[in-house]
Amino acid sequence: MSEEVTRYPLSWPHGWKRTPANNREPVSFREGAMVERSNYETVDGRFQRVTKQVKGSKTVTLPTARGRLAQQLEFLGAQSIVVSTNMELTRYGEPRADRTAPADPGVAVYFELKGKDRVLACDKWISVAGNMAAIANHIDAIRRVDRYGVGTLDQAFAGYDALPPPGADNRAPWRGMLGFKPGAVVTRADVDLMYRAAAKQAAADEGALLQLNLAREAAYKELSA
Repeated sequence: MSEEVTRYPLSWPHGWKRTPANNREPVSFREGAMVERSNYETVDGRFQRVTKQVKGSKTVTLPTARGRLAQQLEFLGAQSIVVSTNMELTRYGEPRADRTAPADPGVAVYFELKGKDRVLACDKWISVAGNMAAIANHIDAIRRVDRYGVGTLDQAFAGYDALPPPGADNRAPWRGMLGFKPGAVVTRADVDLMYRAAAKQAAADEGALLQLNLAREAAYKELSA
């Protein structure tokens, strides 16, 4: 697994398309919970509104989503698991409760399965919990391939083989990303100028901004070598 994969900040896999922020959807995954229900009943001869706690459901929470994901990865037989998000972590690796939800709720899960590096990522939903629950459900669906005998896990993952995790060897070349010709003489000031222009155009696309940031970092590293 790439050494550049981190639990925080988010290590989005190279080649995976990002969902624009304004296209993300409200979370539809649920969990059981006690909820308040109101109804009108006759109490002591009076018809009045009565509120009771009853079994119901609520939008999935982060602890529940993390539990579902961990369970599905265990059932799958995954090893060397790294769950990467933009949620700041405590020194024990737990999400910090005193931080606001990140603007980018994407989740990427890196793991080894049968000796191969794998990654699954999702940013369709507006919360980290929603995207984590979505990956858990996706893994469950993949596992059913084996259970139903229609195909194999290897076949289910075959479509992901061409999508490597982020790393120095598979990033898009920074010169092309920032609009420089291959043989152009470039300074750090040139990089900053082109980066600002490109970032302004990509302001609404978090995925494009991420790639531009990576390209700028690669340019700085090469120019300072």
